Amino acid sequence: MRRLTRRAALFGAGAVAGSLATAQFGSRNPVLPPRLTATPGEGMLNDASLLSATPIHRHTVLSQDPGEALVAAIRAEMTEAAANGRPVNVGAARHSMGGQAIPREGHALTFDNGFLEADTAVRTYRVHAGARWSQVIAALDPLGLSPKVMQSNHDFGVAATFCVNAHGWPVPMGPMGATVRSFEMVLPSGDLVRCSRDENAELFAMSMGGYGLTGAITAMEVEAAPNRLLEPKFRRMRAEDFGTAFMDALKDPDVDMAYGRLNVERGTFFEEALLITYRPVDDQSDIPAASGSGAMSKLARHVYRAQLGNEPMKRLRWFTETSVGPRLAGAASRNSLINEPVITLDDHDPTRTDILHEYFVAPEHFADFLTVCRDVIPASYQEFLNVTLRFIDTDATSWLAYAGVPRIAAVMSFSQELSARGEADMARMTRELIDGIVAIGGTYYLPYRPHATVDQLVRAYPRAPAFAAAKRQLDPGLLFRNNLWDSYLETL
Repeated sequence: MRRLTRRAALFGAGAVAGSLATAQFGSRNPVLPPRLTATPGEGMLNDASLLSATPIHRHTVLSQDPGEALVAAIRAEMTEAAANGRPVNVGAARHSMGGQAIPREGHALTFDNGFLEADTAVRTYRVHAGARWSQVIAALDPLGLSPKVMQSNHDFGVAATFCVNAHGWPVPMGPMGATVRSFEMVLPSGDLVRCSRDENAELFAMSMGGYGLTGAITAMEVEAAPNRLLEPKFRRMRAEDFGTAFMDALKDPDVDMAYGRLNVERGTFFEEALLITYRPVDDQSDIPAASGSGAMSKLARHVYRAQLGNEPMKRLRWFTETSVGPRLAGAASRNSLINEPVITLDDHDPTRTDILHEYFVAPEHFADFLTVCRDVIPASYQEFLNVTLRFIDTDATSWLAYAGVPRIAAVMSFSQELSARGEADMARMTRELIDGIVAIGGTYYLPYRPHATVDQLVRAYPRAPAFAAAKRQLDPGLLFRNNLWDSYLETL
């Protein structure tokens, strides 16, 4: 039985495109408008957008195990910051794209510790708030376990995933926070508390998707799932049929993971969809150790990047995904499927940056979503490289929930020119997309570029004013702050 990762299967047939990729990159026009600052200097901190260079007072890495030493270190930073009127923020990979994990002129704390202890009998694990998902996978894999829900890349911190209310592609699941049993957190007052759905339940709900504004989480108890060998099935269809097809597929209890794709070439933009579902193979006796896609990831990157300014390459990539990839795909373990770093598709072009968008729509409005996107995206000059479609079940917990009903998430990847022109065009396009998607009952994701208006945020997240009011009661000195607070919530 061939065992290829998802990315290897979908991009493996793209080897023929390697030389074409080089030729197309070399032909791009090198003349650009004035470039934006992408590299932070001393006393500055940036995030994955390369556009959020922000002055900070100090950046401190905390690597103590969860316990008294870590709590003491956090309290010391909080005390100094409060005495000097400076904010505090805790982060991990800082993969957000609009300063949501950076305290302006404040104390930026980065957690770096892979502590994990598992309870295999009940399939849970206690983990340091800053443990990266790669460390979680490495610890759980020998035990036959897997993260029940995590982001689609393994670079991010566990508590950070909870605080941005991120989701993955296991089905039929809600966001990662739905798998969190409890956590320990240092409040703005300095008190250490335990939160769960039964104990300090309101604080639990505020912190899930609260962007670190409620305090500093130190440790978490999270649910695990069995690590199984899964085999993919592929179904190509009209894009308008995807919402119904996705929901029908989820009625099969054997489907463990699922996602979709849309074609992105401008001439036939969003006309076709591909649905990929994963089910366990019959023989689960020989599950290999978790791996990534290795050399195939490098090939995938070349094919992916060759799409930039190259409509024929976008068509070729769609052909490999829909026609060639399914013939090559084989079984892979659940852990191998999610054990992939962000760097896999990293952009090494110093004149551009990758920008993510994400929108959430009810399955019955998926066709309306396609119409909004067709009306807005091709009219911009942004380079659209990919969209991945996932399912998120109802989130009835988070105060800033984006899935008040079951939703399809559309995770979009753009390559943006690092220029004032590129930023202005991205901002305009983003606001038009948000208006159109909110009008059909959808919403947008908060960790990305801060291009939405305050009014758009409130329309998409109607509990935002209540969250801001509760935050002021919990943290009257506004000690825990970031750009989401400074630019949006503080005004409510």
